[in-house]
Amino acid sequence: RRVLFRSGRATRGDGRLQKRALASLPFQLTPSQTFATAEIAADMAKPERMVRLLQGDVGSGKTLVAFLAMLTAVESGAQAALMAPTELLARQHFATIAPLAEAAGVPVALLTGRDGQKQKRETLGGLADGSIKLVVGTHALVQDDVEFDDLALAVVDEQHRFGVTSAWRCPRRATPSICWP
Repeated sequence: RRVLFRSGRATRGDGRLQKRALASLPFQLTPSQTFATAEIAADMAKPERMVRLLQGDVGSGKTLVAFLAMLTAVESGAQAALMAPTELLARQHFATIAPLAEAAGVPVALLTGRDGQKQKRETLGGLADGSIKLVVGTHALVQDDVEFDDLALAVVDEQHRFGVTSAWRCPRRATPSICWP
């Protein structure tokens, strides 16, 4: 399929947001987390579209590594999204990411199929105008009415639960890099 081979773009961060988020943690990254974060940042800096599987045991910090990659996208002036297969998992990811995003000074939103119309309208507006830089959600992120101002990174959690078409379906005009934690 053509969508799998769309060219990407170089996305480079300066580390300022990552530094703020990491300073808010009560622990240091493990060597493996540091290595994975650096590898992902190096891939994102290339002009090709990154497609990466981030593998690790439960509790190994995959969400944190994915979040740091999302901050790289934001540092470059773009947006990032994390898509989870269930509302419960999306809310768990949001609860994990929100305090770190706040520490970094980056707005983050939650988008699920159960959002009220007012909340959904506000979130969609913020994604379209770029005022929302980070979003966590369910399959609601790939619906036709979702438009991003500048989506650079899409993180798909538990991609095996989406199916190939859904996991690869990106909003119009978006050619983000993909990371599967």
